[in-house]
Amino acid sequence: MKKKIITFGEIMLRLAPEGYHRFIQADSFGATYGGGEANVAVSLANYGFDARFVTKLPNHEIGQAAVNSLRKYGVDTTHIVRGGDRIGIYFLEKGASQRPSKVIYDRANSSISTATSSDFDWEEIFHDADWFHFTGITPALSDSAAATCLDACKAAKEAGVTISCDLNYRNKLWSKEKARQIMGELCQYVDVCIANEEDAADVFEIRAADTDVSKGAVSREGYKDVARQLMEHFHFSRVAITLRESLSASDNNWSAMLYDAERFCFSKKYQMHIVDRVGGGDSFGAGLICALLNGCSSQEAVDFAAAASCLKHSIEGDFNLVSADEVQKLAGGDGSGRVQR
Repeated sequence: MKKKIITFGEIMLRLAPEGYHRFIQADSFGATYGGGEANVAVSLANYGFDARFVTKLPNHEIGQAAVNSLRKYGVDTTHIVRGGDRIGIYFLEKGASQRPSKVIYDRANSSISTATSSDFDWEEIFHDADWFHFTGITPALSDSAAATCLDACKAAKEAGVTISCDLNYRNKLWSKEKARQIMGELCQYVDVCIANEEDAADVFEIRAADTDVSKGAVSREGYKDVARQLMEHFHFSRVAITLRESLSASDNNWSAMLYDAERFCFSKKYQMHIVDRVGGGDSFGAGLICALLNGCSSQEAVDFAAAASCLKHSIEGDFNLVSADEVQKLAGGDGSGRVQR
């Protein structure tokens, strides 16, 4: 039987000017859909898993369009609850060269932010499930969303389901102090913690030595200590950290580390020219879940996850529309980008 993964969070309408136009230049906006946990579900469905996305969406045509965007790629939407008044929206201005990308949120009072645990039958949702994934974005949406995340984690743990969380701190959604309080409680239930080069410092005040992300300086040794401290504090089984060296908005170096309490495993470093970086961390999380569920070693898992995320940076939109074979080829060393005939 296929492994079953449950993801829970918000899917949003993404509105973006054409190409690299600035907001003030835009006469029209392209409309797509995406969101942290939804992006993970799409990746895992593309890899052949039974991926199920749980959320709450308004019962109108835009809510249905969001559902359809997931069904298109094989995501199970059975447990999506309908209700509330609106879908969350985010506006994206893609950066280039030394001009950074910008995101403007319009997601207050979205359907999922007003949802409560009574909207979801967690016992049924986690029946026969193998994995549960959420991010730090979802509990940041509202107090009720945070409480619902906590109830979901408790139900998943009761059902014997492996739980992963991408810390994903967003300073436009909540303060560091509140994130520390809420995520500290949620992480007591988490088995696999995923973070980027800034999350551990923003959420838990655990900082990597000899690192300055604004200058693209990332210290491998410093992040070993970050992973070790996270595991000691929360007793995670694994800690994964993505390491982005931002040379500019257009060019990044990308690698990752996975710590399993015995070994620190580092992926190769990819030099990326970026088409679209939104969803890059989600594609890493999905790749990691895929590899671990397939029984890969820690080294194989971080190699697969980093390669998956590298490929996502070449794809427009939030979703990572690649196959496991394509990821495996890049992880195996075929990164020339030559035409395949």
